[in-house]
Amino acid sequence: MADRRLLLVHAHPDDETIGTGATMARYAADGAHVTLLTCTLGEEGEVLVPELAQLAASEADQLGGLRIAELAEAMRELGVVDHRFLGGAGRFRDSGMIGTPANEHPRAFWRADADQQVFDAAVAAAVDVVREVRPQVMITYDDNGGYGHPDHIMAHRVATAAAAAAADPGYGGGEAWQVAKFYWTATPKSVLRRGFEALKDSPVNFGVASVDDLPFGVDDELVTTAIDASGHGAAKMNAMAAHRTQISVDGVFFALSNRLGREILATEHFRLVHGELGADRDADGHETDLFAGLVE
Repeated sequence: MADRRLLLVHAHPDDETIGTGATMARYAADGAHVTLLTCTLGEEGEVLVPELAQLAASEADQLGGLRIAELAEAMRELGVVDHRFLGGAGRFRDSGMIGTPANEHPRAFWRADADQQVFDAAVAAAVDVVREVRPQVMITYDDNGGYGHPDHIMAHRVATAAAAAAADPGYGGGEAWQVAKFYWTATPKSVLRRGFEALKDSPVNFGVASVDDLPFGVDDELVTTAIDASGHGAAKMNAMAAHRTQISVDGVFFALSNRLGREILATEHFRLVHGELGADRDADGHETDLFAGLVE
């Protein structure tokens, strides 16, 4: 279809590349307008580069500024020119993991869980983006945020509420817009399992986890859509390397601060939760195009 527009809502810089980078690169290269909306600067991230350790939240607390630059570099690698921060850079802060002191920071994104005014402000900022961009397709996490991180959960809640509010003519100002297809990211457990098997046979110095021990990955039957972006695997790898304070890349594998290796995937998976699946399917019965089924 002409004038395809895709909006992705992610919690921190690097989340977009890990889960959806190849998809973003594919659609950007195909001429779609790809917009990334990032909710925080990732200020609470663990720094993997020793000479930059002083930027951490517990030290100079300047990591967020560097991660803005890392994200910009990653987006250049993916060919994405429209990337924004929810409410502007620094409006909402990385909340850290559940139960940590970072949850109580005055700007913590997770405060929107208990403070209706904060939640409403976040939704209003997201609605502004939806109504400006007018995406046919939106992507965010499932209701557990993929693996339970409070900012991922809040990104899910804000994106979901924003999609509904943007379609309501009575909400705020601006022209209402209905998102036609709304997806959650959804990496199948079978894909993770194959990646771990490949990692065992590689010379990469990353630890190998068990699928059963991981807080992410979904049952295969929940996956509705598989986007083959194999021609953009190198772009995704380069974008991951751009997030150097957060991600270690070695060949086709990567690891975060836990040093547990995962495969860099050029086929990315999703679960359609609103809208109709397209007719074209792969051998596993998965929809193959996020925009499939939409009116030309």
